[in-house]
Amino acid sequence: MMSVRRYEISDEQWEQIKDMFPRAKTGRPPKDNRLMFNAILWLARSGAAWADIPERYGPHQTVYSRFCKWRDDGTLLRIFEALNVDADFENLSIDSTSVKAHPQSAGAKKGAVNSENNQFIGVSRGGKTTKIHAVVDGLGNPVHFTLTGGEVHDSKQAIPLLSTLNICNSNILADRAYGTKDIRNYIDSQRANYTIPPKTNTKELWDCDYYLYKERHLIECFFNKIKAFRRVATRYDKLASSFLAFVYIASIWILAK
Repeated sequence: MMSVRRYEISDEQWEQIKDMFPRAKTGRPPKDNRLMFNAILWLARSGAAWADIPERYGPHQTVYSRFCKWRDDGTLLRIFEALNVDADFENLSIDSTSVKAHPQSAGAKKGAVNSENNQFIGVSRGGKTTKIHAVVDGLGNPVHFTLTGGEVHDSKQAIPLLSTLNICNSNILADRAYGTKDIRNYIDSQRANYTIPPKTNTKELWDCDYYLYKERHLIECFFNKIKAFRRVATRYDKLASSFLAFVYIASIWILAK
């Protein structure tokens, strides 16, 4: 048993994911994976800078190196996918949330991945923001994410997001922004159903089960949970891949509880 400090993973959570990490090759001797993951969790929850990581975790350069390795080799994504392998696809809720981009998130090097998209930092009425587009299952657990700039309308990302999933026989819950004809036709083409209220100015109305529609609150609850992680609630990372990695870390914490 390991004594658990604030912002650290519990023994029960660690048992679920410990075998999914690759064997560490850096450090003399290599730093323990749990110690490194706890350091990254501390950073994600506190919103602190890398250099402010407590000394008990070792040099912050080592923690950052391990974070980059897990980000780039797909370790965090694989753990996330393994934890939601039994997701409840009966009802899927889709929505987005905007995240304020801190001034230090600007200035990514030219040629970096996603540089052509300005690292998904866009300008909207709220200033410079990044949008997290997400799908959660019938239990409110995350299933898939994608990032865009904050100016991108929700409906533009719906089909690309849903196309990554097998939604056959699922019911898609979404707000009025997703009620376009293209989205509804796509859902129909996948032999799925939708619970999306029509806009008030829609000429061709369709039925909506408003009692079932109440279940859409699950995705709002999920956004509240991941924004308890301050490096998700505010974007400090220059690279979109780093910011998305913190979204996966927050989701791993939630799924492993």
